[in-house]
Amino acid sequence: MAAVAGGGTRAPEPSLSGPHGSGDRTVFLFDRRQEQGDPKEKVLSCDAETYRGFRSAVCQALCISSEDNFVITTTNRKEITDDNFSEIVQEGVTLYLLQSVDQTLLSATKERIDFLPHYDTLIKSGMYEYYASEGQNPLPFAFAELIDNSLSATSRNTGIRSIQIKLLFDDSQGKPAVAVIDNGRGMTSKQLNNWAVYRLSKFTRQGDFESDHSGYVRPPPVPRSLNSDISYFGVGGKQAVFFIGQSARMISKPADSHDVHELFLSKEDFEKKEKNKEAIYSGYIRNRKPSDSAHITSDDERFLHNLIMEERDKKSFTAVVVTGVQPDHMQYLKNYFNLWTRQLAHIYHYYIHGPKGNETNATMKEAGPFNNIDIEILMFEKGKVPKMVNLREIKDDMQTLYINSAADSFEFKSHVEGEGIVEGIIRYHPFLYDKETYPDDPCFPSRLKDDDDDDDCFVVEKGARGKRPIFECFWNGRLIPYTSVEDFDWCAPPKKRGLAPIECYNRISGALFTNDKFQVSTNKLTFMDLELKLKDKNTLFTRVFNGQEQRMKIDREFALWLKDCHEKYDKQIKFTLFKEIITRTDLTSKRMQSPWATYSAIEWDGKTYRTGQLVKTIKTLPIFYGSILKFFLYGDHDGDVYATGGEVQLALEPQALYDEIKIIPISKLDRAMSEKVVKKYIEDEMARFPDRLSVTWPEGDELLPNETKLAGTPIGALRIEILNKKGEAMQKLPGTSHGGSKKLLVELKVILHSPVGNKEIISHISQHGGKWPYWFKKMENIHKLGSYTLKLQVVLNESNADTYAGRPLPSKIFKFNVVEGKPEKFSVGHLDPPFRVGVPFNIPLDLQDEFGHPTHLATDITPILEASGLTLQYEEISKGTNCVIKGVTAKGHVNNYLGKNFSLKVILPGLKEDSQIFKIRLLPGPPRQLKVKPDSEILKIENGTSFPFQVEVLDEAGNITAQPKLIVHCKFVGAPSLPVYAVDCSNAGTNILTGPVVHVQNIKKDQMLKARIEIPSCKDVPPVEKTIKLLPSSHVARLQIFSVEGQKAIQIKHQDEINWIAGDVMHNLIFQMYDEGEREIIITSALAEKIKVNWTPRINREQMIQGLLPDVKVPTSVKDVRYCLITFHDDHVSLESAFTVRPLPDEPKHIKCKLKGPNTLQMGEELQSEIDVMVTDQYGNQIQTLSGSCINSLGISGNGLDKSNLKTTWQESTQTMTVKGISFYPGPPGSKELCFAWREFSDFLRVNLTSGPPVKLHLMDWPELEEPIAVINGRELQKPLIVQLCDQWENPSPEPNVKISLVKANNLKIISSSQQHKTDENGRANLGVISIHAPRGEHTLQLKASYNRNTLDCPIIKFNVLPDPEKPVCMNVKYDKNASFVAGSTFPDFMVSVISEDNNIIKNINPGRISMKMWEGQSSENRVPANIIIEVVPNDPVQLLPESPPATPVVSNVRTVASRTLIKDLWLHIKDEYNNSTGNNLVGKIIAVIKSSSEEDTEIPVFQGKVKTIEFPFNRGSAEIVNLVLAENSPGRDSTEYILEFEADLPALAKPLEPYRLSFMFYNDFKKQQQMAMLTRKRDELSKSIAAYRNMFDTTEQLVTEMKYQVQEAETKQSHLKNELKKQQIDIPQTNILQYVDSLIKQKMLEQEGVKKSPRRSCTLSNYPKDNQDILGKIAHLAQIEDDRAAKVISWHMASDMDCVVTLTTAAARRIFDETQGRQQVLPLDSVYKKTLPDWNRTLPHLRNGRNHFRPIGNPVFARDLLTFPENVEHCQIVFGMLLGDTIIIDNLDAANHYRKEVVKITHCPTLLTREGDRIRSNGKFGGLQNKAPPMDKLRGMVFGAPMPKLYRTLSGQIDLLQQYRTAVVKLHSVNQDLHSQLQSLNTPDMQKTKQELAEQEKSLKLIEEKLGMTPSGKGTESLLPPEALEMSDSPTPPKRMRR
Repeated sequence: MAAVAGGGTRAPEPSLSGPHGSGDRTVFLFDRRQEQGDPKEKVLSCDAETYRGFRSAVCQALCISSEDNFVITTTNRKEITDDNFSEIVQEGVTLYLLQSVDQTLLSATKERIDFLPHYDTLIKSGMYEYYASEGQNPLPFAFAELIDNSLSATSRNTGIRSIQIKLLFDDSQGKPAVAVIDNGRGMTSKQLNNWAVYRLSKFTRQGDFESDHSGYVRPPPVPRSLNSDISYFGVGGKQAVFFIGQSARMISKPADSHDVHELFLSKEDFEKKEKNKEAIYSGYIRNRKPSDSAHITSDDERFLHNLIMEERDKKSFTAVVVTGVQPDHMQYLKNYFNLWTRQLAHIYHYYIHGPKGNETNATMKEAGPFNNIDIEILMFEKGKVPKMVNLREIKDDMQTLYINSAADSFEFKSHVEGEGIVEGIIRYHPFLYDKETYPDDPCFPSRLKDDDDDDDCFVVEKGARGKRPIFECFWNGRLIPYTSVEDFDWCAPPKKRGLAPIECYNRISGALFTNDKFQVSTNKLTFMDLELKLKDKNTLFTRVFNGQEQRMKIDREFALWLKDCHEKYDKQIKFTLFKEIITRTDLTSKRMQSPWATYSAIEWDGKTYRTGQLVKTIKTLPIFYGSILKFFLYGDHDGDVYATGGEVQLALEPQALYDEIKIIPISKLDRAMSEKVVKKYIEDEMARFPDRLSVTWPEGDELLPNETKLAGTPIGALRIEILNKKGEAMQKLPGTSHGGSKKLLVELKVILHSPVGNKEIISHISQHGGKWPYWFKKMENIHKLGSYTLKLQVVLNESNADTYAGRPLPSKIFKFNVVEGKPEKFSVGHLDPPFRVGVPFNIPLDLQDEFGHPTHLATDITPILEASGLTLQYEEISKGTNCVIKGVTAKGHVNNYLGKNFSLKVILPGLKEDSQIFKIRLLPGPPRQLKVKPDSEILKIENGTSFPFQVEVLDEAGNITAQPKLIVHCKFVGAPSLPVYAVDCSNAGTNILTGPVVHVQNIKKDQMLKARIEIPSCKDVPPVEKTIKLLPSSHVARLQIFSVEGQKAIQIKHQDEINWIAGDVMHNLIFQMYDEGEREIIITSALAEKIKVNWTPRINREQMIQGLLPDVKVPTSVKDVRYCLITFHDDHVSLESAFTVRPLPDEPKHIKCKLKGPNTLQMGEELQSEIDVMVTDQYGNQIQTLSGSCINSLGISGNGLDKSNLKTTWQESTQTMTVKGISFYPGPPGSKELCFAWREFSDFLRVNLTSGPPVKLHLMDWPELEEPIAVINGRELQKPLIVQLCDQWENPSPEPNVKISLVKANNLKIISSSQQHKTDENGRANLGVISIHAPRGEHTLQLKASYNRNTLDCPIIKFNVLPDPEKPVCMNVKYDKNASFVAGSTFPDFMVSVISEDNNIIKNINPGRISMKMWEGQSSENRVPANIIIEVVPNDPVQLLPESPPATPVVSNVRTVASRTLIKDLWLHIKDEYNNSTGNNLVGKIIAVIKSSSEEDTEIPVFQGKVKTIEFPFNRGSAEIVNLVLAENSPGRDSTEYILEFEADLPALAKPLEPYRLSFMFYNDFKKQQQMAMLTRKRDELSKSIAAYRNMFDTTEQLVTEMKYQVQEAETKQSHLKNELKKQQIDIPQTNILQYVDSLIKQKMLEQEGVKKSPRRSCTLSNYPKDNQDILGKIAHLAQIEDDRAAKVISWHMASDMDCVVTLTTAAARRIFDETQGRQQVLPLDSVYKKTLPDWNRTLPHLRNGRNHFRPIGNPVFARDLLTFPENVEHCQIVFGMLLGDTIIIDNLDAANHYRKEVVKITHCPTLLTREGDRIRSNGKFGGLQNKAPPMDKLRGMVFGAPMPKLYRTLSGQIDLLQQYRTAVVKLHSVNQDLHSQLQSLNTPDMQKTKQELAEQEKSLKLIEEKLGMTPSGKGTESLLPPEALEMSDSPTPPKRMRR
C-alpha cells in the first residue's frame, strides 16, 4: 500500500531518532532517468518490508511499468537491493531512479538533511570558548581550521596536495567572499550531512551517522607526527566559517562519484526558520552534475559561476565558500596581508617544509612526502593586480628564523604515561661579537631600542630570549598557538653556576611535537594537559642522537651540549690582563654588586683596547670622549676569559673640565673613531676654561679692602661675571653635552675671624638665570664685632666643588672690620632655682647695646617687679658690671606640690627696651599643718576591711607641700593586734594613708576604736585624731555542702569519704554560705562566678545561683578515688570544702583474661604461663563477691585448641579462676585466639604459636627450582638467594645463628654480594645476589645446614649456565700471516673483532678499549686465546758478541799452560742492531788475532804454535772459541795491555761485521802475572762494591726528593687553610701556633656550647620513643621554625596533628595503635597518595610563568618554606606537604584579604595564615575565635622548636677549619722533622764514613787500574756523585707524575 505526493506537498519532517525496520515510512524520490522528467521530488509513504514490494510500490506511485529497466539508488549512488533494503530505506531517506548506477545526473536534486547538534554540545560545552584571542587577531586561526580540514582531506593524495584560499574582494563579481579549495578525497552527501552536525567528531560518528572518516584507524607514527590527522572534533569548521562571514556553501565531489554535493547554510536562513517556527537544523543538500551553476541566480554570488566552472577537470575536491564576510575582517585581510600569511606559514611550517623545517642554507631539499603540500593564498581586488603567495615561499615566519639563525640543535624525546610521545628540539642562537642572534618576535619584543638608553646604561646584558618561553608546541605537526612551555628542570638556568654561563640558557629556542594522545581545545588553540604531563615526575626524557634514542642523563647531556655550543659558536669579547675581583657599590642592586672581575685590556672584533686609550662612545646621551680606566666583567673570573657583554670605565676628557668617571657597556664604544679626533676635541675644550671674576656695586655701599664698618652697616648689592681667558662671560663649563650638572655658580661667604677660629656667618650661592647675571642682595645683618672676610668663589652646580680636575676655579676676597655700638637693652641672667614660697632669691641682670654686646649701667635705676597672683618684695639692687636685684621674696597660692609657673616682669625705667618678662616655677614652702579627709570625727568601717585616709601636708600659705622623708603614720588603739598605717608623702605632699585590714576576731556587734595620725619627722606639725566604729563583716565567712536524698538533706563535712557505685552520677548536691554574723548570704551571679569546683570545667551559673552544685561523675575504676573540692575566693576570704568519692563495683558485666608470663608457645608444647580469668563490672572493676562454684560456668574454646590437658582452679585470695595446660594441634603458626566464656559473658586472649624446631631449609621466592635456573655466565641471578628454616610442618622456624654453607663443584665459582651465612632472628639467611661463573651447561649448588648436630634437609639448586653475549672472551685478529716480522720493522695491519662467549662478534664495542701490547715469551707457553704469537725474526747481522762478557784475561809467556790461556771456553754469536741472535743460516769462520793498543808497538804476542791468527769454524750463527792459548815464550811487552780481536769471515754477508775485541794484560814474569791476576780480581770486587754504594746514594736522593715534595704539599695546605681562616676573620700568630690554635678551638667550642645552651624556643611535648627505625616521631618534633610569629601561627594551625606519630610503615603504626589502646593517633607514610602532594618548587599563586600577575603586599611565602628539618628531610616533606599543602604565611589580615581577592581571579587560593595570628580558610572564611591563634603560652608547649642559630653553624665551620689547620701544622712539623733528620743522617759519622769509604774505593780502583796499566773502564771510573750533591738542598722538587 503506497501513497505518493507531488513536489508541492510537504510530508512530515523525517525523524532520525532511531531505525525503522517495518511499518509506514516516508521516502523522497527523484526520477532522473530522463532529462524531461519531473524535476520535483515525489513523497512516497509505504509499508513494504522487502525490496520487491518497495519496487512495486514505486512503480505504482510513479506510473512505471514493472517491466521497465531502472535502478533505485541512494544519493551516494548505492543501489538498493534485497540485501541492503532494510538497512538503507529508512524514514526520510532520499532516493534516485536512474537508468544505471553510473548515469549522469541530468538535473540537480535537493536532499533533505537534519543536522541536529550532537549531545557532545552539552557535555563538552565547558571547554575553552572558541578563539580566546589572548591579545592577537584570531582571524588567521579561523583560516587554520579550514586548512586543517583540507590537510586531512588530502592526506591520501599521492601527488600534489593543493590547498587554495581565495579572497574574492572584487565587488564587480559580487559581494566579498572567501573560498578554501582543496583537491582532497571529497565528501559524499552523507558525509556532508555529518559535517553539518555540530560536535560530531570522527570518533562518535556511528549508528545513524555515516562517518566521513569511516573505518578510522590512527595513522602510523611519522617524524614530528606530521600525519595530517588534525580534523577532529566536528566543531572548528562550523565555528570558523560563521566567525569569518554570515553564510557558508560547502561544495564537494568524491573521487568515485559522478555527482557534486552542495550544502548551503546561512545565518539569515536560521533566523527565518526560527521566526516561522520551522525546524532550524534541517535543510537540503543539492546533488548536481559538475560545472552546473544554474542554481546561482543572485548577483551577490556571481563569482560562483567561475568557481563552479573549474570543477570540470577535477577528479575530487572540496570547496568551502564563505559569503557575507565581516567588514572588519575584510579590512584586516587587506591591510595585514603579509602578517597573517606569515602566521599561517608559522602554523603549518613543518607540513610545508618537512620534519627538518625550512633550512634556507641547505644546498638541496630532500625529496619526500612533505614537499607536495602547496598552500596558496590569492587576493582579488577590483582594479588591482591579484596578490598571490605560496606559504612555502615565506622566509620570515618565526620557525624559519629560528632554524636559520641557529648554530646547533639538541633533539630529545619524551614518553608520557599511555601512548603519549613528544619529540623535542632545542636550537642554539650564538652571540656574535656585540649582538645576540636570537630572532625577534613581534609578539614578544626582547630588545631595547637604542634611543631608550640613557647615560646610566644597563649593567648586565639582557637575555637574548627575553621573557619568551623556550618551547612552541605542535600537535600532530600543527602549531597550537596559545600554548607554550617555559622550560624543563633540566634545561632551565641552574641555581648554581653550571658548565656554561647563565646567559647561554637565554640563547635557546625550541619546539615540542606531540602526537594526538594529548588533549587540545576544540579550536586547537590551547593544550589542555601537555605541560602537566611533561612535568610529571614519571615522565622520562631521552636524548636523540643521529636518530637513535640514548638512555643517558638528559640534564648532563644538555649541559655538555650547551657548553660545547658556547665554546664553539659564541664569538665573544676576550678579556685580558686580569687585575682583581671587586665589589661595585655604584650599582643599586646588592645582588649585582659582587663579584666583578677587572681587566686592563680586551680584544674585540680584531681590535685591542687597553687602559689609557682614548675612545668615543656611540648611542649614549650625551656622547662621551674619554680615556679607558678599566674593564668590568660580572662573575668570579681569574685570568683571560671570553665573555659577552661587559662594561668599560671611562675618565671623561679633558679631565680638567670633566672630573667624572662613567661606566658604560662595551658595546657602546665607537670602533670607527680614531684617537686623533679625540685629541683635537680635548684641545678645543681646554681653551674655554673659566679664568677670573668681575665685581661691580650697582646700588652703592661698596666694600673697600680693609675698611672698618659699624655693626649693622649694610653692604650693597653685588653683580658678578665669570670670564674665561678670552674675556668672554660664561655660565657653565664648556661643552653643552653635560647639561645642568656642569653649570657654574658663584658662592658668597662672609667669615668672622675670632680667637676660637673662623666662623662662616653668611653663605649664599647665585646662579646665572640666562637673562640676569650673577647677583647678591644687600647684606644688613653683619653686626658681630671682629675681623671679617668676604669671599666670592666660583663653584660647580650640585657638588659645590671649588676645583675641577685639580684646577681651582676663579675667586675674589675682601677683608674688613666691625666695631660695637651703644647699649640699649637688658636681659635677665641665670637664676638659681628652686623658688619656694617665702624663701628669698636673687635676680641677675645683663645690660646690652642694640646688637646684644655687653655694657655697663650708667645711671641710678630703681627696678620695678610685677607678677600676677604674687606678692613680691626685694631688699636692694647692686650696680657695676654685674647688676643683681637681691633678697626677692614671693608669696601666693600654687596649685600643688609641683608648684606653679609665674610670669615675673622686671622694669628698668630709662632704657629703650626697659622691661623683661621671664617665667619662674614657685614651689610650696616647708610643712606647717596636716589635713586629713574625711573631715568627720567618727568613721564607720566593716570588720576585715582597711580604711583609706586622704592626708595632705600644707605650707604656711595653705599649699600642699612635699619634702624628703615626709612619712605620715596612723596608729589604731582599742583592740589587740591592730595594724599601723604608714604612707610616704615625700613626692606629692598628699597620699592615701591605708594598710592591712582592720580585723577583730569573733566580733558579733559594733566596736569603737581610736586612730592617731601624725608626721614623726615634723614635730612642729600637730597630729590629728579620729574615732573608728567597727561593724561586723557582711562578706562570706562559712561554706556548707549538703547531699539531698528525697526530702532529706545530709551535710557533707570537710574531708568526708563517700562510697558510691562506680560510673554512677551523684545528683542533688547543694551548698549554703554565711557571713560573720551567721546571716545566710543570698547567692548572686557575681558570687556564683567566684565558686569553683574541680570535677568539671563546665558550670551552670543559673543552677549555682540557686545553690545547686554540678553533678559528680563517679570514676569507673575502683582504684580511682575522686577528690572533690569546692572553693570560694574573693578579695576578703578564701574558703574551701572537700570530700572524697570512693567507687564500688557494679553488677557483673564482663570477664577479663590476663596472661601471667610470656604468650608464646612452641608447636607441640604446652603454654607455660597461667591465665587468670576475673569477673568485672561494666567498667572492668573486679567483682569480689564470687565463690569457687563459679568455675563450673567457665568454658574455653579456640581454633586448633587441644583440651586434653586443660586445668581450671579457683583462687580465693585473688577472686580469680586460673587456667593451665593450653596447647594446640599442629598447624600453621601465628596468633591464636582463645575464647573464654562465663555465663553470658566472654573474653578473648591471643597467644603466639611459634613453629617447632627446624628440620629443613626452604628457598624463598624461587618456585621454579624443579627446572634449572637459566643464568648468563658471569651475571648475577635475578633476585637474592634467601633461605628459611622450617619445622616438620613446613612452618618458618625463627632460629637465629644457624650456619648456612654452599657445596659446589670445583668448576663452579660463585660470588655473593652478602657475606651473611647465618640465619637472623627470623630464621632467615640472605645469601645475597650471587653471580655464577661456570662452563656452559647444567650445574648444581647444594645448600647445607645443621641444627643441634642434626643435618637439615636442604634444597639443591640447578643452574643452566648460558654464554654471555656481551662478555668478550677472545679476539679474532686477521692479518697477513705470511708477513715476516723482522726486529725493528713495522707491523702489518691487524683487523680485530671481539668474540663473546656465544661465539658471536660484539658489534657495539668501543674501539678505544682495544689496545695492543707486546712482550717477549716462548712459543710453547699457554696463551690467552685473544693473544697472537708472532715469531720475530732477527734483523740483518751487524756485530759479533759473546753470550756474557768474560773476565779480563791476565796471561804470561811462561811454560805453565794455565798462565798462558787467554780463553778457556767462549761462545761468539752474530747479533743484529737490537742484540738479537741471527745468522743461523750463515757458514764461515772466526779469525782470532792479537793487536796492540798502540800502532807503534811491533812486539805482538802470538798464539800457541807461533801463529798470529787462529781460525774457528762458524756454523748456525755461532762459534765456540776453545782453549785459546799463547805460545810459550811468546813475544810481548811486559805489563802491556793487548787486544784480542775476533773477526768473522762470512762470504754470504754483503756487509762485513764489526769484530769483537777483548782486552788482556800480558806479563813476562809468572810471579808478576799472578800478582796482577789478584789485582784484577780485586778490581772486579771494587767495581761491584762501588755500584752498591751508588745504589744506596741514589735511593737516599730519591727519598730526600720525596720528603721535600711532602714538605711542599704540607706548606701549601697549611697556607690554604690559613687563608680560609683569614676569610673567617681569624688571624694566626707566627709563634706558639699550636698553643694558640688549641686555646682558640677550646674557646670556640665553649662559645658553641654556650650558643647551644642559650634559651630558644623548644617543643615541650613528649616525643614517642623511637625503639624502631620505622618510627620517625611526633610531628611537633620533626620540623623547626626560626621566626617566632610564624612558629606560633603554624603550630596553632596544625594543633590537631602535632601529637600525631609518623611511621614509615602501616605495621609500625598498627603496633603503636595496639600499644596505646588506640589513644595515640598515627600516620603511616606508606599509605599516603603521593601524586597529590604539592611540588616544593612550585611558585606562589600570584606568579604566572615567572612573572607577577599582581604585586602582592605583606611578604607572602609558603608556610612549608619556613620549615627546616633536622633529619629525614624526604619523609618530612611528604608529611608536611600533605598536612600544610600550599598554605601561605603573610603579614596581616588586610594583606591576606588583598592577596586572596587577587588570587581567586586567576586560580584557587589556599589557606592563608597571618603573622599576627589570623587565618583565612581556603573557602574564604575568617574571623571568630576558631580562626585566631592564641598567645604562645596557651599552646601548652605544642609548638615547633627553633633551629640552632646561624652563629652555631659559623662556629662549627670555624672549629672544623681550626682542627684541619692544626692537623696541617702537625703534619708540616712532622715532615720537616723527617726531612731534617734525613738530611742530618747524611752528615752523621757513619754516613761520612760511608762516603769516605766510597771515595777510598774509587781511589783504590783508579790505582789498581793504573797498576794494571789498563785503560779506565767507563763503568769503573765514571764520576760518582760528589759529596755536596748528596746534600740536595737546591735540587728542584720533581712533579708527582715524574716521581711516579
